Amino acid sequence: MSKRILICDDDTDILSICTYILEEQGWEVHTRTHCNDILNVVEEVQPKVILMDNWIPDGGGIKATQAIKSVEQYKVIPIIYFSANNDIKSLAKEAGADTFLAKPFDIEELERVIASVS
Repeated sequence: MSKRILICDDDTDILSICTYILEEQGWEVHTRTHCNDILNVVEEVQPKVILMDNWIPDGGGIKATQAIKSVEQYKVIPIIYFSANNDIKSLAKEAGADTFLAKPFDIEELERVIASVS
């Protein structure tokens, strides 16, 4: 599997920054500003890692993460839950994410968290 990452966040600035950073590291970056049809998106992209925002249309990151983790072939894909919410750790746990990244984050932190699951 190639170094392919899916980032779901409704903040286009975050998507642009993350895309730039991760493409520099050799990742093939796919982005979505919503989590509609998330299972079809995962099927299409076949990511090695997923970055999932908490406050994302439609349905939110918790439901999207739970949907991904409920499918046998997808539950092995590491999901990094990321949000500016103060309760990020418990939200990530509720969603079933593998780990979390609090916003705002610095480049080294983003790289470290992705490296820890990939």
